[in-house]
Amino acid sequence: MQYIIYIIVITVIQAVFLNHIHFFGVATPLLYAYVPLLFHRSYPRWASMLLCFACGLVNDMFTNTPGLAAASLTLTAFVQPYLLELYLKKEDSETFVPCIANMGFMKFGTYTFFLVTLFSLMFFGLEAFSFTQWLMWLIRAAGSMLLTIILILILDTLRRP
Repeated sequence: MQYIIYIIVITVIQAVFLNHIHFFGVATPLLYAYVPLLFHRSYPRWASMLLCFACGLVNDMFTNTPGLAAASLTLTAFVQPYLLELYLKKEDSETFVPCIANMGFMKFGTYTFFLVTLFSLMFFGLEAFSFTQWLMWLIRAAGSMLLTIILILILDTLRRP
């Protein structure tokens, strides 16, 4: 239930506020990339992928990007447990919640960096669907990734695990 509430709040913030922010006409913070980062260590992979797909689908409806967010979030949710295991110790509990308070700033920062980078490259790669303008694709992906990571790190410092 907690994850559904997070998804609803993040989707509303994205749809109402963040979809209207375009720094230099290329970079938009994509807060819903935070959703796959929230799942704890033993959360069922099928459930995280299903929730991320639903979150992406709802965001696609608000932004008129058919399937881009859904596909990108689903891929990110698929990779998240594997990446999380790289940052955990074997003795960490099965209900370990990835956040700055539990992992430390550097570990959570790199964990966030890799997942948001994967999400951004997938999202903007599908959006462009061509690499003829690869420089613009790279600028949009990097700008949005940077804004998203900063926003996620700020929000995670405010969140209680």
